Amino acid sequence: MTEPDPHPRETREFFAPRAATWEQRFPDDDPVYADAVARLGLRAGQAVLDAGCGTGRALVPMRDAVGRDGTVVGVDLTPEMLAAARDHGRLTVAALLLADTRFLPLRDASVDAVLAAGLLPHLPDPAAGVAKLARVTRPGGRLAVFHPVSRAMLAARKGRVPAVDGTLARPVLGPLLERGGFTMDSYDDGDRFLVLATRR
Repeated sequence: MTEPDPHPRETREFFAPRAATWEQRFPDDDPVYADAVARLGLRAGQAVLDAGCGTGRALVPMRDAVGRDGTVVGVDLTPEMLAAARDHGRLTVAALLLADTRFLPLRDASVDAVLAAGLLPHLPDPAAGVAKLARVTRPGGRLAVFHPVSRAMLAARKGRVPAVDGTLARPVLGPLLERGGFTMDSYDDGDRFLVLATRR
């Protein structure tokens, strides 16, 4: 019998054994996450979502940006990643939800900005995933599609070169964002990967 939706199981199988040591593997990523959050242009009192938050590296700069009256939510599919986020003290700055980003337990147009760090390439249908992020983002809200290293560096870790038709390739990602309800504002694949888009 075919498993109806293998994505949750496959995601957890990949990330669960890596969760406890994830931040030790990438110890220099905090400033890059903070910069990505800064590029969202958050203001005090706003609501922000970290979709696929992992160990929650972006949650502290998010809280700093929106202040005590703002709302910070981290969503992840892997319990072990959320446990690591709690161990790092991030439950004190954000609500942490165990959920699939394809089925976000949030109201329509309820957040001002979304960070999707390393998320889209892990989704079985990235276009549908973007549409789900658009659903919870208010019109005019911002999306950051982010990875702390460039596509070239990420591919090199696996002994490859970046795929010209990969999800994060500019000719693919731009139209994908458009179909999902966002307009791409900038594309930066230099020292790190950061695409900013606006909810139409």
